[in-house]
Amino acid sequence: MPPFAQRCPRLLAAILVLPLAGLLSGCQWASNGQNAQGTQLYEQGQYTAAMQHFQKAIETTPTDADGYYNLAATTHRLGIQRQDAALLEQAEALYNQCLDHDANHVECHRGLAVLLADTNRPDKAFTLMKNWASQNPTLADARIELARLYEEYGDPATARRYLEDAVQQDPNSARAWLALGKLRESSGELAQALANYQRSYSLNSMQPMVVERIAYLNRQLSDSYNTTLSTGGTRMAQPGTAPAVGTRRY
Repeated sequence: MPPFAQRCPRLLAAILVLPLAGLLSGCQWASNGQNAQGTQLYEQGQYTAAMQHFQKAIETTPTDADGYYNLAATTHRLGIQRQDAALLEQAEALYNQCLDHDANHVECHRGLAVLLADTNRPDKAFTLMKNWASQNPTLADARIELARLYEEYGDPATARRYLEDAVQQDPNSARAWLALGKLRESSGELAQALANYQRSYSLNSMQPMVVERIAYLNRQLSDSYNTTLSTGGTRMAQPGTAPAVGTRRY
């Protein structure tokens, strides 16, 4: 379970294997250091000690949504490990407190949806994500997370529709283009996946995995192009060139 998220040191509650989870980047430690210390302890498997630091972060700043999220994710992890319904109930309450302080907290929505699925309430997980998306029609993150949920439950077609809507609503969302590219690569649409990855990279060049996928798809498409030529088939359009790290295509 990766320990960092976009805006602060947070723990990603990826109990289920969700696409793109490992791609979120970290940032500077919180000023009071409690979330940072808790994250370090969490990485070491010292969950009880980590929870104490997250609790202190909340006590120091009662409106700290990240503190509530970190405490919720750690409690969630322990609840799963121990099969403890009381801990899972506590984690659910903490996730909701996080959302009270930050209604668009991406990782918290994901964590709560995972918990609802863990506790045999997938219908509530979908309701949570659909409500978030409907209340924020221009927020790409809401559609990305709803698409993740549909993909996890074996409905890539609906996931694609939400991701296509996400890039229409926010064409500058690197995450949305990346998610759409990954989904298209999974379905074998390599040329479109490559274009989506390149668009994502043009918006955020600090994505080493995207560079790898662009290079891989360029090789795949180049091999297909060369094979088609050698067998006398219809010419394919040549793939683009993978951008070097630190450069932008657009």
